[in-house]
Amino acid sequence: MPLLVTGSVATDHLMTFGGKFSDSLVVDQLDKLSVSFLVDDLEVRRGGVAANICFGLGSLGLRPVLVGAVGEDFADYRSWLERHNVDCESVHVSETKHTARFVCTNDATMAQFASFYPGAMSEARDIELKPVAERVGSVDYVLVGPNDPEAMLRHTDECRDRGYPFIADPSQQLAFGDGELIRQLVDGASILFSNEYESALIEQKTGWSADEIRSRVGTWVVTLGANGVRVEREGEEPVVVPAVPEIEKVEPTGVGDAFRAGFLAALEWELSLERAAQLGCLLAVYVVERVGTQEYTLHRQAFLDRFAGAYGQEAAAEVAEHVQIAKP
Repeated sequence: MPLLVTGSVATDHLMTFGGKFSDSLVVDQLDKLSVSFLVDDLEVRRGGVAANICFGLGSLGLRPVLVGAVGEDFADYRSWLERHNVDCESVHVSETKHTARFVCTNDATMAQFASFYPGAMSEARDIELKPVAERVGSVDYVLVGPNDPEAMLRHTDECRDRGYPFIADPSQQLAFGDGELIRQLVDGASILFSNEYESALIEQKTGWSADEIRSRVGTWVVTLGANGVRVEREGEEPVVVPAVPEIEKVEPTGVGDAFRAGFLAALEWELSLERAAQLGCLLAVYVVERVGTQEYTLHRQAFLDRFAGAYGQEAAAEVAEHVQIAKP
């Protein structure tokens, strides 16, 4: 049964500043902040959380269903995703707005300034999941990723009403969302994804303790950056998996999306939470080593060799039974 991935579809404009942002910031003048940075380069890439996750899943041999709203400028992007095994039949195309745009500048320390123009994404609130589920024939999970807030609420409520297992991935929307919004997006999720900072933000804004959050979700997956990932379930010992060493850290945008793709692929293959975390960590490192969120190419033997180098031959053998990616 398919995995429905809802959330943003966007074009990424990625810039690099050779210095450190912190050198240009005066702490006691932040309320009057007005700075500019001369960047070294500009890369225009395909992106958006839902599209990035779908690309990762498709690259591993699955066929995810992308559910989101785009502009008429999506034609080339659609062709790209379809060539990478993504079902785009349920993407809504706006008649008046452009596809969303993410503009981001990273400095030499990987600190980041970013802004996001939603554009057509605001029409995602008009998408109903039931016709999508009927078209593809039921669902394993619905991932509710960063999107128009009303769309996120609608998708979450519909999942509860129709009994679709859902994955909460509020991510960037946590910064402005109030406690009521976040509680509605998280409560009852089969899986909750967050990083360490977002975990603290969820606790702060919802007023729930970590224990209470664990009691309200099936599995809480917390990414730890260079320290890997921690997977928590109520009443069980956490599963902690180290990160895969990167060859060269180039650009961090989209790393979390790739992790989610790897993690969810392993769950679709009914592998353990440990294997899911390991596969997520491996796919994530392919993104950090490149500029752009969908610029990596996987080759089966090289991928499995790297998996074995990080987590052992036994772990790699389990994954090898399922992964379907290009041969060298």
